[in-house]
Amino acid sequence: MTTRRESVLGARPLVGALYPPGDKSISHRALIFNAVAEGEALVRGLLDSADVDSTKRCLRGLGVQIEEVGLGEVIVYGRGWSLDEPAAVLDCGNSGTTMRLLGGLLAGQPMHVVLTGGGSLCKRPMGRIVEPLRKMGARIDGRVGGELAPLSIRGGALRNIDYRCPISSGQVKTAMLLAGLQGQGELVHHEPRVSRDHSERMLSAMGVAVRCFDRFVAVQGGSRLHAMDMDVPGDFSSSMFFLVGASVIGGSQLTLRSVGLNPTRTGGLDVLRKMGARIEVSDSQVVCGEPRGDLHVQYTPLTGVDIGGDDIPRLIDEIPILAIAAACARGETTIRDASELRVQGTDRIAATVKMLRCLGVEVEERPDGMVIDGRGGALEPTEIDSFGDHRIAMAGAIGLAATYGDRRGYVTRADAVSVSFPDFFPLLFALQTEHERLNTLT
Repeated sequence: MTTRRESVLGARPLVGALYPPGDKSISHRALIFNAVAEGEALVRGLLDSADVDSTKRCLRGLGVQIEEVGLGEVIVYGRGWSLDEPAAVLDCGNSGTTMRLLGGLLAGQPMHVVLTGGGSLCKRPMGRIVEPLRKMGARIDGRVGGELAPLSIRGGALRNIDYRCPISSGQVKTAMLLAGLQGQGELVHHEPRVSRDHSERMLSAMGVAVRCFDRFVAVQGGSRLHAMDMDVPGDFSSSMFFLVGASVIGGSQLTLRSVGLNPTRTGGLDVLRKMGARIEVSDSQVVCGEPRGDLHVQYTPLTGVDIGGDDIPRLIDEIPILAIAAACARGETTIRDASELRVQGTDRIAATVKMLRCLGVEVEERPDGMVIDGRGGALEPTEIDSFGDHRIAMAGAIGLAATYGDRRGYVTRADAVSVSFPDFFPLLFALQTEHERLNTLT
């Protein structure tokens, strides 16, 4: 990754309509689940990003044929539970989803595979999947006793277990489900709070009997998946950057089309509405088991709120951009119970606090979050370092777009957005200049 520097215009309303990029979580799962299904599937709306490319590359290394047939469209030719042993190490890039989900899948495959990744991925905790997979019979080694990648996996016969996970994580849950579908008996996975449920929805749609109740999910070993054509909805996490931008920049009116509205993902929407945001939903529908709809948002003054507890798993990815909303709001916002942000490639709590301080915001850093003293208005133009984190880069850009006066700010290491939203900066600029174009026409 280079140190590309992007400029951002301040004090420009966001006006117009957009289709956000395909949902990253669903894109990973659509590829992996169809790869081990029986039959072939056309997947539309697939996210075109570095992380999803990592999953494609690894699956191809396992003998899965993935045919590119158009922009965001692929055909996946399922192999069932019979993959090829790769001739080389599989590189997961910097995608934690790729490594953790493939770790669960490969634990049940009779082969030896090594999973590695970039510098930030090799610092992320992998013991959260290694420990339960070892209890099921998988032989997995890694640095620091299996806590860190690279991971060496010798898969084979697994015995399903009743596992109580100490954290709420859709990635850990999905790794366990992929392993459990290949094991003997019933796999039961408990978690302290409900995490995103894309895997349960997708597996059910693909013919797997999935038992779900409150905070546990269970599947039977030996289950088979049937390939399913999929239409990936717009990514809610990516949409949040523009929902917040339009909520805090005066004169903004914006529509985001075909956005995924899975209730385990929309905690950020609930928080924005509690802060007073004016966001309406239209054209609601369910496609391939996933709810979606159009979101309409316009500027309105916000007030600070408390964010924590059971809401955190539903908005963990959105905390950096919610911090921008809090910075522009009137009053104090407390973010708590979010210590998981400390181990997401970058320390997102520390990075978010530094970002806010650069924008002129008073903020107190805490071990599991922060307390933000909202300015009740525009932020200060500045230069923000993304620390190589895509969500910090985009949150920082929205913060700069919400600054006062006709001035520019800058985001350094802006290349980070390639992980989830490669076209973010051109799209932000287009929405800012659409307002000026419309004024010129009138």
